[in-house]
Amino acid sequence: MNTNEIWIRGMDLPVRIGVPEEERAGWQVLSADVGMEISTAFESMDDALGKTIDYEAVANRLKALAAERPRQLIETLAAEMAAVVRQEFGAARATIELRKRILPGVDHVAVRLVRGA
Repeated sequence: MNTNEIWIRGMDLPVRIGVPEEERAGWQVLSADVGMEISTAFESMDDALGKTIDYEAVANRLKALAAERPRQLIETLAAEMAAVVRQEFGAARATIELRKRILPGVDHVAVRLVRGA
């Protein structure tokens, strides 16, 4: 099976997120990895941006999505991000991993989801 994927790794996402209201009152920065599988083979793109996914546009859109409103769960944000990547940018499959530094003595907690083919 051939797979054509584009990844954005370690993207900073400023958000207001958390279960307690006081946690959502301030901004935090999540770290995100975003994988996008596309149906067009890289070798058939003819070096044309219009035949692929513009990863800068994806990054800007996902940062805007994350900042647009407070949420309680990183799971909710991950699902919303996957939907945007698939619906607005045409990815056949989206993989989203969000990392949050919140627990003392723990590097981070993370959620990961895959949606699509």
